[in-house]
Amino acid sequence: MIVVAVPVKDLVNAKRRLMPVLTPEERTALARAMLRDVLRALRGAALDAVWVVTRDTEVRALAQASRSVGSPQIRNRGTLGGNLGTASPAGDTLPVLAVHDAEVLLAAAGGRARVLRWNEFQTGVKRTAIAPDELIIGARWRVLLGPQSFSKVGTRSAMVISVASLCLALDPVERQVRVALGSVAPTVIRAPDAEALAAEALARAGAWDEPAAPPPDGTAEAFAERVAAAATPIDDVRGTARYRRRAVEVLARRALSWAIDERADEALVS
Repeated sequence: MIVVAVPVKDLVNAKRRLMPVLTPEERTALARAMLRDVLRALRGAALDAVWVVTRDTEVRALAQASRSVGSPQIRNRGTLGGNLGTASPAGDTLPVLAVHDAEVLLAAAGGRARVLRWNEFQTGVKRTAIAPDELIIGARWRVLLGPQSFSKVGTRSAMVISVASLCLALDPVERQVRVALGSVAPTVIRAPDAEALAAEALARAGAWDEPAAPPPDGTAEAFAERVAAAATPIDDVRGTARYRRRAVEVLARRALSWAIDERADEALVS
């Protein structure tokens, strides 16, 4: 088996030696273009796998979700396409795609191709909009520059189907709070009422402009309650609907608190 590991530095803080001549956005774009060139060159090589190794915060939630999937053997061979094709509401990487408003790329013989948004692709429990002659080529999304996290509840930390899962990301560019839930509905879902409440609370506090500004008291709790209200779980052998709703409420409160604290800490350091 021939494997190439490609180490990738933090893209947000890449190429620091060019700080006198390039803006942070230009340095990030340069580093991303260089990575694309490397991966494009490796794509045509006779390799069994290409591993991209990074501590980049832009993909933190995806890394956290991937670490919770199956065994090390499954993690080494599994793909996003596998989670998408299976279309289980418990798929660990699917809430990450939902939070990023990802698009799924499909292709068929004859050069036909189309793109579906994440919520158009998954149509029900283990059901998708993919045609019989189509293959999943990949997924793409806009990079979010704010804090993000993935967390789940299960009987153990890996090799288990999640009882409930949640991905949260802050998008300071669009001034949005994004949250997606897994294992609590027929498909992965977002919680728009909760997102709007949290984004408005941060705006009132001035936290989008000044990350160290604390949100109003009770923001995380109110956000968590609305997240739980968005869930439509069922009772099954892994947990009751009541337990699942309570689980995502706890996960939501923790995730938003972590994200707010992370932005405040970064502001103090800078």
